[in-house]
Amino acid sequence: MDGFWSDHFCCILYSKTFGLALILLPLIFSLIAWWIPSNFTRIFGLISTISTLTLSAVTVCYFKSNEPILIDLGLRFVRFSIDSLGFTMMLLTNAVFFLVFLSNFKRELVHDIRFTALALLMQFGLLGIFTTNTILGFYLFWELTLLPIFLILYWFGNFEKPRAILQFFLYTLLGSLAMLLAVIGLMHATNQQTYEGLLSADLNALGNTSTLLMGGFLLAFAVKIPLFPFHTWQAETYTKAPVAGTMLLSAIMLKMALFGLLKWVLPIFNGIATDFWRWPVIVLGLIGIIYGAIIAIRQNNLKTLFAYASLSHLGLIAAALMLQNGETNQIAVVQIVNHSIVSIGLFLAAGIIEHRIGTAELTGLGGIAKVAPRFAFWFGVLTFVSLSVPFTAGFIGEFFLIKDLFAAHNLTGILASATLILGAVYMLKAYQAPMFGPTKVTSFEDLHWSEITVFAILSIAAIYLGLSPQCLTDFVAHSLSQPTL
Repeated sequence: MDGFWSDHFCCILYSKTFGLALILLPLIFSLIAWWIPSNFTRIFGLISTISTLTLSAVTVCYFKSNEPILIDLGLRFVRFSIDSLGFTMMLLTNAVFFLVFLSNFKRELVHDIRFTALALLMQFGLLGIFTTNTILGFYLFWELTLLPIFLILYWFGNFEKPRAILQFFLYTLLGSLAMLLAVIGLMHATNQQTYEGLLSADLNALGNTSTLLMGGFLLAFAVKIPLFPFHTWQAETYTKAPVAGTMLLSAIMLKMALFGLLKWVLPIFNGIATDFWRWPVIVLGLIGIIYGAIIAIRQNNLKTLFAYASLSHLGLIAAALMLQNGETNQIAVVQIVNHSIVSIGLFLAAGIIEHRIGTAELTGLGGIAKVAPRFAFWFGVLTFVSLSVPFTAGFIGEFFLIKDLFAAHNLTGILASATLILGAVYMLKAYQAPMFGPTKVTSFEDLHWSEITVFAILSIAAIYLGLSPQCLTDFVAHSLSQPTL
C-alpha cells in the first residue's frame, strides 16, 4: 500500500499542473493579499509562506534528483525545468520567506498589506529564476524580482536622503541593461534560447563575441552578488532598509546571481570565454574577501558590519565557482545555503537590537547579556556558526572551498584563508561589545517565541548540514556534474 501511494504521488508530482503550482502559489497569494483585511495580514503572510514551504518540503521526499520536473506550456518563452539544483534553491527560497515572516511576526511591517503582497510577488519571481528553462525567461524573472524589493526599500526603508536608494536603483539598472544586451546577443548568435539549446551551441566558434556576451552576464551578477568594486550600493542599503528587507536581500535575492553563474553562464560559455574571465573574477573575489573583512572590522554599526562581512564571504563563493570543478560546485551550494542561514540570523539579531533600543551603533551598546540572556545565547550560537567552527555548515563550506583555491594556486588559497582570521576578529567584536561590553543597556525585552523559533531552526539547520553535508551535495550532484536537458 505504501508503494502504491508513493508511486501515485510521484505521478502527481511530475505532472505539469503540480509543478506549475509549486511556482505559481506565491503569485496567487500575492494577488489575494491585496484584498485581505489589515488586521489579518500578518497571519495571511505566515500561512502563505508555510503553505509554499510545506508543499516543497513534502515534494523533496519524492523528488528524483536525476529526473527533473518538466513544465512545457507550449509558449515560446515560458518553459520550466525543476532539477535538483533548482529544487534546492526553491526550497531555500520558501524557507527564507517563511523565516522572514515568522521573525517579524510581532512587528508593524508585516501588518502592512503592501509589504506582504510585494514580498510574495518577489518570492514568485525568485522561484521563476530558479526553475525557468529559457534564457529570456531568466532575464524576465530577474527583472520581476527587482520591482518589489525596490518598493519595499522605498516605502519602508529609513532613507533620509534619496542618494542611497538612487544608487541601488542605478546599479541595478546598469546590471539589468548589461544582461539584456547579453541575452539578445546570445539568442541572436545561437538562434537558441532554451537551456539545452544553448548548451549544445558551439559558443567557442564565436571567438571574442562569446567573451563579450559572458562579460555582460558577469557585470549583472557582479552588481547583485556583489563583487568588489560593484559593492558600493550594498552597505548603506542594508543599513537603511527595514530588517526584513535586508534579510531578503542578503539571504536569498543575491543568490540568484550565484545561481545564474553556476547554472547558466559557466556551463554555457565553457571554453574561450570562461578561460578569459576566470582569473579576473577570482581576483575580484579575493579582493572582496580581504577588503570586506577589513572594512567590517572598522564598522561601528552592526548592520553595516554584517553587510561588509557578507561581501567577504560571497567573494569566496564566487572565486571558488570560477574553478569550474564539480566537487567544488557541490560544496559551494552548501556554502550558499550556509550564507543564507547566517544572514538571516545575524541581521535578525541586529534588527532586534535596533528595534528594542533604537540604535545598532556599538558605541551605544553594552551589557545586554545581563538583561536578555536568551538573546545572548542564541546570538552567540549564530556567531559561532558564522565563525565556521567544526560541526557547522560553514566549516564544511569554507574549509573545502579554501582547499580547492589552494589547489588552483598557493597564493589564492593563502588570500582566501584571510576570511577565517579576519572573520573571527569582526564577529567577536560584533558579539562581545553589545553583549558583554560596559553596561549601557539596562532594559531590554528578551526574545519572544517567534524569534526563538527562528534562531533555533537556523542553528539546527547549520549543525545538521555541518554533520551531514552529503545529504545536500549528493542531491545536487547530478545537476552539477551533468547539466540537465
